[in-house]
Amino acid sequence: MKRYAIVGFGCAGYHALCAIREHDTESEIHIFSDHNDPPSNPMLTTYFVANRLPYKGMFPFGTLEEIQKRFNAVIHVNTQVTHLDAARKSLRFLEAGKDEERSFDAVLLATGATPIVPPLGVEVGKRVLCMRTVQDAELLKERLDVGDIRSATVIGGSMVGIKIIELLQEREIACTLADMAERIFPLSAFPDVSEEIERRLSLQKIALRFGSAVTGAKEDESSVTTSFADGTSVTGDLLVLCIGTRANITLAKDAGIETGRGIVVDDRMMSSVEGIYAAGDCCEARNLMDNSHQVIGLWANAGYQGETAGACMSGKCALFSGNIIHNITHFMGMDFISLGNVNAEGEIHTIGKPSDSRYIKAVRKDGQLLCLNLLEGYHISGVLKNYMMNRFSGNRAPLPTALRGLLAREGFTDEFLSLFEGEEHS
Repeated sequence: MKRYAIVGFGCAGYHALCAIREHDTESEIHIFSDHNDPPSNPMLTTYFVANRLPYKGMFPFGTLEEIQKRFNAVIHVNTQVTHLDAARKSLRFLEAGKDEERSFDAVLLATGATPIVPPLGVEVGKRVLCMRTVQDAELLKERLDVGDIRSATVIGGSMVGIKIIELLQEREIACTLADMAERIFPLSAFPDVSEEIERRLSLQKIALRFGSAVTGAKEDESSVTTSFADGTSVTGDLLVLCIGTRANITLAKDAGIETGRGIVVDDRMMSSVEGIYAAGDCCEARNLMDNSHQVIGLWANAGYQGETAGACMSGKCALFSGNIIHNITHFMGMDFISLGNVNAEGEIHTIGKPSDSRYIKAVRKDGQLLCLNLLEGYHISGVLKNYMMNRFSGNRAPLPTALRGLLAREGFTDEFLSLFEGEEHS
């Protein structure tokens, strides 16, 4: 009977558990989690803080007790894995204050990512908070529910940062959004799209401060003052950090496994060491656009990777098909969709103007669409993403008639449909 280990229990770890148990109903599965919560979806935490989702809604797969019973797994909670011997596939871990070591037939590293918190000179706590985990969401909600927050500064012009701004504005809290980047969404939006989003945010009374890094913060009983590299500062009642994340690769790196920004894996989700796998926000898997390895920190992506890893760990033949960089979000009455690499070089095509009800900007090269920005159209973004992924996977078929009809009914012109399919148009 085989013995499996899953280190980290988020989306990737859960889907790996499902896949292992689907193909191997008898073997032992040990899950090591450094906290005692079931797998949660980080993108749902803002909905909990905004009172749009109950607490249990952040845990889409149920409680730990339900998961343990459903899959007959051993879940080690509040357990820190301190060492991985890759050659022996053994783990050393601290459980209930006791140092233990155990060997396995296959190990999955699903250790996720950690929020980046710069040295600000203050502790994360009463008036300085992060936003990533369930615990972060609980702290932020508890702080806001006191009802004494009138102004807040959010550091991080990201998808998480903008959702924090949205929920703060709904509570009629004056907001400042800041980032060291020169504009909002620099990794996913073209400059003119960023400019239009910023214009729309300014109309909703959001103060914007881009192009200067945060250098420090000073907290007292009633406020927190955030200082920036340009010598300016902003004082508010609350500071929320959404600066980004860093892949948790220490275990793998210390074990001699190949790493870059994440743990490098092949299409089986296996690392550079036989029998050691990685999935989710901690790993670099294939980007369909250029076949490079890249961390693509998306919930669905982690699920697909975990499922592939679990199947391969149990001896089945499975391959991760790859993904593309994409961001799809709705906030403050507007939609922003980005598919592909915003830094791609090629022919630039636009349909409409940024201030129109719908604006499209794209980059195409050699008949292939490399990047698309779309303002408005959230509810059809999924079909656009799936079709674009199929194109990068080698399927050059035209848009199916039903999909073409759907897009036409939604107001997408023949010009856009031809652009999306990679055909020549005037």
